[in-house]
Amino acid sequence: MQKIVYFENKPSILSFASCGGQLENKGAFSGEIDITFEDDFFGESSFEACETKMVKKASELAIARAKTEPNIIFAGDLLNQCVATSFAFREEKASFCGIYGACSNMSLSLALSSVFVNCGAAETALAATSSHFCSAERQYRFPLEYASQREKSAGWTVTGSGAVIVGAQSSSPAPFVNSVLFGQLVDLGVKDIGNMGAAMAPAAADTISRYLKLSGANPNEFDAIYTGDLGSIGSSLLYKLLETDGIDVTKVHKDCGSMVYQGEDKDIGAGGSGCGCSALTLCSHILPMLKQEKLRRILFCATGALMSPLTVQQGETIPSVCHVVEISN
Repeated sequence: MQKIVYFENKPSILSFASCGGQLENKGAFSGEIDITFEDDFFGESSFEACETKMVKKASELAIARAKTEPNIIFAGDLLNQCVATSFAFREEKASFCGIYGACSNMSLSLALSSVFVNCGAAETALAATSSHFCSAERQYRFPLEYASQREKSAGWTVTGSGAVIVGAQSSSPAPFVNSVLFGQLVDLGVKDIGNMGAAMAPAAADTISRYLKLSGANPNEFDAIYTGDLGSIGSSLLYKLLETDGIDVTKVHKDCGSMVYQGEDKDIGAGGSGCGCSALTLCSHILPMLKQEKLRRILFCATGALMSPLTVQQGETIPSVCHVVEISN
């Protein structure tokens, strides 16, 4: 049976940093992203090298702000064998745990960092992730040169990265991680790689419902319940699925995929997606609002679709997962 992990020692979010591309800096978080760049390469020779640089720069800034080196790193990305991440940290002396939760990586890395800090296995931990529109398109769909027509239900992979330093309980004002609930795999038979919102909504509904029932909390006790990158289609499905459990989150729900490109006139389909979607939203928007006490208590629920290009070609369904992290100030 799933259990919520409650933290007695209240791991603190000591610092955080974000990095994003040109399109992301024109969206809802314009002026809030710490590091931005004006092309798809960030001065590198490939999209993949750009992604490595993004997560490295965001992590270096978070470490500098925390004024402490992490003992352990939990990080991952969407590329085969998580190479963007492992290449970014190959010079770091900290223990390295590469993870793959797809677009749920930011919740997963933050949850694992909090568990390790709370139990004393690490004094400080780094949670990080990234994605890049061009590298993701090349791997999961078609090369950009192919100029394929995108479905309206498809998400637009966010070119961005986020990094968080988690440490022991701080005496200074800082967001705290109060609890986490690691999600279980949910697969309702969706096969459409062009509709990740439909594939991930069942996992988001399952974990959010379990969290609320196990904790006895009412959705309206939270200032916001943020899902990862369900987009417009996945968000509407989330409401319907939770309604069958007698849960109404419509007043407090916000979706990172629906938020990130608000105000941008480019056709981005159902909204933002990718590991960088929830990471960029968390580190450039949500955590600053918690630190400034504009938010008091939130649930951060990044979602991930756990497929590969090969399984899609073989006609497999798409299992998904969602991890819940409760954060307060």
